[in-house]
Amino acid sequence: MTFLTIGHRGVMGVEPENTLRSYLRAERSGMDGIALDLRLSKDGVLVAVHDPEVDRTTDGSGAVADLTLAELRGLDAGQGERVPVFEEVLDAVRSPLQVSVEDRATAGALAELVLRRDLVSRVEIASTDEAVLAEAARRVPGVRTALFVESLGAAEAVVSRAPAAGAGAGAATIALDIHRIALETVEAAHAAGLRMTGLAVNTLDQLRLARALGLDGVTTDFPEIRSTGRFTA
Repeated sequence: MTFLTIGHRGVMGVEPENTLRSYLRAERSGMDGIALDLRLSKDGVLVAVHDPEVDRTTDGSGAVADLTLAELRGLDAGQGERVPVFEEVLDAVRSPLQVSVEDRATAGALAELVLRRDLVSRVEIASTDEAVLAEAARRVPGVRTALFVESLGAAEAVVSRAPAAGAGAGAATIALDIHRIALETVEAAHAAGLRMTGLAVNTLDQLRLARALGLDGVTTDFPEIRSTGRFTA
């Protein structure tokens, strides 16, 4: 199976995160996919922002949900970049996208867009919330889903969460913090027919660990991890 290297919010180690500039550089770097985060603006537009508030990643302040698209577009997201609308991202890059959502309203808007633009083969829907993924999978038959697991228990407990995260087959991928992955968890995931990825893998030692654990891929902040990963066994 191919070892995947996914650009984290583009390549946020070298470019402003969740911006078109960052996504374009991730694509030019040869990333197998790009991970990004979506939230709804006050007027119901899907925009690429990670935090509930814009304070950390822009020169503005306040909750994304309290700002209109026009207000969000007036903010500097780093190096003169603007907060992207998701449809702009779709048009700017051709890479597969792992799109993270954390509430049902955002997941619903994403599901509608995936269906309207026939993006099932290109977009993987990710979340820390099994219920959000299950609803997205119900609305978009055949869509791939990824479950981000933040709190760990036994390997069996982690893997058992995946079927609840999607209609039918459940989540296809489980993503865990690279520092918290045990070999038994990877083996349990593979035995259940699931992929497992680690994040964020930003050093050669972390990449070697990911390979040693038998992970199916990594999410990284840095473009050089892609080129290094091709030669790291």
